[in-house]
Amino acid sequence: MQSKINTVCLVALTFVVALAALHITRNLMAPILAAILLGIVMTPLSDLWDRLRVPAAVAAALSVLLALSAILILLLLIEPYITQAISQGPVIREELRATVDEMRRILRGLEQISEDMAAAIEPNDAVVENATDEAVALPSLTDALFYAPQFLAQFLIFTGTLYFFLLARDAVYDWLSSNISYLTDMHLKRAAKQVSRYVLTISTINLALGALVAVVMQIIGVPSPMIWGLLAFLLNFIMYLGPALLIAMLTVMGIVVFDGAASFLPAAVYIAMNAIEAQFVTPTLVGKSLSVNPLLVFLSLVFWLWLWGPIGGIIAIPLLIWILTVAKGFDDQAISTGTPGRN
Repeated sequence: MQSKINTVCLVALTFVVALAALHITRNLMAPILAAILLGIVMTPLSDLWDRLRVPAAVAAALSVLLALSAILILLLLIEPYITQAISQGPVIREELRATVDEMRRILRGLEQISEDMAAAIEPNDAVVENATDEAVALPSLTDALFYAPQFLAQFLIFTGTLYFFLLARDAVYDWLSSNISYLTDMHLKRAAKQVSRYVLTISTINLALGALVAVVMQIIGVPSPMIWGLLAFLLNFIMYLGPALLIAMLTVMGIVVFDGAASFLPAAVYIAMNAIEAQFVTPTLVGKSLSVNPLLVFLSLVFWLWLWGPIGGIIAIPLLIWILTVAKGFDDQAISTGTPGRN
């Protein structure tokens, strides 16, 4: 009994220490883990280089070059829309203030509530003006210089890890399979293909959803429909939480732009589109082999978002799928050898 208690305490302490270490070293571990997962996602490309008999060093360099080029192109494509969204900040804020003023007039009879809102929203003109200027101010040159070394270091860590993982992928798999019981090279490669298939399929679905959202928002008269399409594409990678955030944003935007019941039209349209995607399109294209318990998905998202922020939200689901696929390989191997698996 005492031995079991000691074991439980040791496992709990190990978990706490590992959690603290991941949090403290997030600037180091986040780019490393992101690079490894990207290398796993690029498994089909690595297999293509192998079939073409391209030397390992050249293949790894080409894969890294293609990955960085794709990331750069994506950033260049979305930069104008991000700049446009930032530049529209003062306009949105003024429209929100006008909406709040209208609500205050409706609640004219409730003097105390009106006074509280006035104190909270418009303490004085100078403060509001300063707050507006500060809220939409772009990062200064000093800020950019301050963050540049940290960003450059993380970029180099990411690039180096991606290159060397692609270069030594087979060696890493061989080492893991030879040092971990019931874990074979076949299981690792199957997990990599599962993650790659999931990410590529979800990326295609999200891209189509984002394009459709942009078109529909244009039809119903929403300002800057491309921005909303871009947000739909990016936020849909963060399951549950991302769409919920976009629904809240569309609701606020609808109240600002439209009047009456039409204020809720953008959010309602997006909810319908997201429901169709989540309930019919994604399950059909992803398939049952990649289906994951929704509770595990939600808890994984919450945990990694809390630990590493947006990067954690992006890697949470691919990492979960990889772990579950590898764990399934443990069970399959245990069954085939007659050893009890983990129930």
